[in-house]
Amino acid sequence: MEVKINREIRNYTESMFFGLSLRQFVFSVLACGVAVVVYFTLRPILGLETVSWVCIVAAVPFAAIGFLKYNGMTAEKFLWAFLKSEVLMPKTLDFGNTNMYVTTIRDARERKKRESKRSYRLKMKMLAWITERRRKHDKDTD
Repeated sequence: MEVKINREIRNYTESMFFGLSLRQFVFSVLACGVAVVVYFTLRPILGLETVSWVCIVAAVPFAAIGFLKYNGMTAEKFLWAFLKSEVLMPKTLDFGNTNMYVTTIRDARERKKRESKRSYRLKMKMLAWITERRRKHDKDTD
């Protein structure tokens, strides 16, 4: 007696009807139902070949929803993730390289420029203070 076991336990799906999972079975029945409704609705209007193609096109989305998975997500989870990422919260991602050498040198130059401006202001304040003290001293001595 041999029992088949999946390599990944989370990939296990229980077969309900005809070897299909419940989800696959329900969407297969739904796809067939849509095809039948489209056939009986369009048969008096269009030719047989055209109606058959329209039935196939109408049934494919329902069958795809039941059977397809993308990155482990069912169709409705994938559609929600797609809408969320592309419509509700779109982001523009800008990719570019960062040259660490250039940014380091640029930062050092800016820092030096700021410090030289600061030291110049400090020197001017000191010079103004010294001249003010001299004036006061000269007034006091006169």
